[in-house]
Amino acid sequence: MLLRTVLIRLLTTAITLFGVAVVVFTLVRVAPGNPIAMMLPPGATEQDIANLTALYGFDKSLPHQFVIWLSGVVQGDFGTSITLRRPVSELVLSRLPATLELSVMALFIAVALGGFVAVLGARRRNSATEVGLDLSSGAVLSIPDFLWGLIFVLLFGVLWPVLSISGRIDPRIEFDFTTNYYVLEGLLRGRFDVVGSTLGHMLMPAMSLALPLAAMIAQLLKQNLKEELLKDYTTLTRVRGFTETAVILREALRNAALPTLALVGVQFTFLIGGTVIVERLFAYEGLGNMAIDAVINRDLPLIQGIVMLFAALFIVINLAVDLSYTLLNPRLRHG
Repeated sequence: MLLRTVLIRLLTTAITLFGVAVVVFTLVRVAPGNPIAMMLPPGATEQDIANLTALYGFDKSLPHQFVIWLSGVVQGDFGTSITLRRPVSELVLSRLPATLELSVMALFIAVALGGFVAVLGARRRNSATEVGLDLSSGAVLSIPDFLWGLIFVLLFGVLWPVLSISGRIDPRIEFDFTTNYYVLEGLLRGRFDVVGSTLGHMLMPAMSLALPLAAMIAQLLKQNLKEELLKDYTTLTRVRGFTETAVILREALRNAALPTLALVGVQFTFLIGGTVIVERLFAYEGLGNMAIDAVINRDLPLIQGIVMLFAALFIVINLAVDLSYTLLNPRLRHG
């Protein structure tokens, strides 16, 4: 049953990626503007434009261009960036670790903060504390991530300048990275100054991304906890002498967390997409910042490569969440 589900999802994934490829390829080419003209100096001749157009294959029909591009994508070749003159796959993979580290840190903050608020709200259910937490969660959720970023820049970058507001690491730190996973490599090589600087630069953008997700997690998890606390097995646990906090953490939380897992997985994909604006705001050297540059410069191969990577990440994460939910839920696993 599980194997059949995996095979169906993989087939669906392939079809979805093909659809994304068709859509993004078509949209970036029907958009106004000539990327070739942006590459040439003002005094370029018509022959120069024709030569560069032929070099990038823009002189061929759209179906022909699509077939050439898709055949390269299947082999891992996304073409060459028009503005940076480097392979798109190399550029994308060089920035992907920064975005993944930022997204994972934001996810950890959101789960920890949202889980704490949910447990506290369930522990103090039907009280003024729960009402206050609900109002606070609603207020936090109503503010988008980029606005949180602006608030943090104003508070901790201008009024009380205690955190870094741009970049990914302190430029004064000398460290020869072999990968672009700064935190992981710093930990493995014992360079805690690298880890501390990287986390310090990530803190404000990660918090900006995490707060709306934390509010969603808090609301859903608290509601699930309240439902679980009304069931017989939690009543029996109380009869055995456990405190209300112990009942929540030992018994109710495990069952209440399952529906929340699906929300976290789905919202994690949106969180990765939300890095585009937040990375730009904090001058963070990630994939989202590069995506904005690619759009501004109308770098078609780079835009296509970034969108395809984002689409693949979304699909893979959703697939992993669905399979995890199936494995963790006995009713679905044995159904």
